[in-house]
This record gives sequence, structure tokens and C-alpha cells, in this order.
Amino acid sequence: MEQKLSLIQLEDISFGYPNCGLVLSNLSLNVSKGDRIALLGGNGVGKTTLFHIILGLIRPFTGSIKLFGRECLKETDFREPRKKIGLLFQDPDDQLFSPSVIEDVSFGPLNLGMSRKEAIRVSRQCLERLGIAHLEKRVPYELSGGEKKLVALAAVMAMKPRILLLDEPMAGLEMKAVERFFSAIQDEDIDAFIIITHLPNLIKHMVNRTLVMENGGLKPKPLGFSS
Repeated sequence: MEQKLSLIQLEDISFGYPNCGLVLSNLSLNVSKGDRIALLGGNGVGKTTLFHIILGLIRPFTGSIKLFGRECLKETDFREPRKKIGLLFQDPDDQLFSPSVIEDVSFGPLNLGMSRKEAIRVSRQCLERLGIAHLEKRVPYELSGGEKKLVALAAVMAMKPRILLLDEPMAGLEMKAVERFFSAIQDEDIDAFIIITHLPNLIKHMVNRTLVMENGGLKPKPLGFSS
């Protein structure tokens, strides 16, 4: 049997915030090519913290991080992997900062070295795929919460990531927007994704693994969950 390519390997990760004790305790995670993972758990258990540790935005007290087969020990080790991992923040206001939607979406591709013409072309494709091409010239802070979420997703998709880390992407979306989101994610040429959600039944048809975070660690949950 062909061995799956390991994209993310976390071993014995521990981390905590001041006056809060450990949030993550000896946590291990392996994400391989083809994984479509739902990450469940209550508020404050460390799901978003886990995403930030994967990207090197915060550093664990203990443990090791390997991304695409290479160990990441210092800031410079994370720079190349970050270009291949798209993070959708829970709050899109943390992700949108440009004076127009098209400038926000094209910001990442431009930073990856695309010409302005190519970055705009790719960005318009992403907006069209999500059904929000009409928002191209709008000011992001004037959009509704659901529209902001879709624009933030377009900005992530425009960078052509190999892995998506999606933090509560369906929060604030109407059902039609959720359907567009699902369609875009399924059509996207990515190697793996992890999606944090409190609505597991809504996405169980698009995942092949489910993990629950509790007591600082991760445990698998059968795909046939009902709550």
C-alpha cells in the first residue's frame, strides 16, 4: 500500500496562556495528503491556538512541528510553509484591510510574486466562484458579516494553498452562501484541509476524518456523529 504523504506532523505539543494553565497538553496530530478533517470542541479548548501553532504564529512550550516533511524550529523555518497553507480567520475583520475587495483578494498573490494582471485575474476567478464578483469594488468594512467571510475565503483561495485551515468559516453565512462555500472548497485543488466548526452535521458529507479537542489533546470521532 502506498504511504500517504505527511503534510503536518505535531508531536507532544504543549502550550498555555498566562494565568490559564495548559490549553494544549502533549497533543499530537498527523495530517496527510487527502485528509479532510472536521475539528470539534467547546469554546476555549484551543482549536484556534492549534492553527496558530501550526503556522508558527505562536510557539509551543514543548514538542516538535514538521511541515511538508521539514522540522520548523525558528521563524525562518515557517516562511516557505506559510506560502502553502491558507488560514481563514474566525473574524474576517482580522484579515481584511485594503480599501477595496479586489485589492484585499489580490494582496496575497502579489506578495507571492504574481504580476498585477495575473493577480487580478486569479482574484476575479475566486470571487466569481464564490458568487461575490459584484463586490469587487466595494469597501470591505461596509460589507455584511457573511460577505466579509466570503471575501476573506476568496483572499485565501487566491494564493493557491496546498492546505486550508478554516476557523468557523460558516459562522454568519446564509444557507446559499454556505452552499457556495462548500462548492468552492470541494472544487479547489488542495491536498488537505482542517475545518473548525460547531455545526458538524452540516459538513459531515465533505470530511473523511473527525477529531475532537478536549483535555488538551485530540481524539478521533466516528464519522456517523449526530451532534
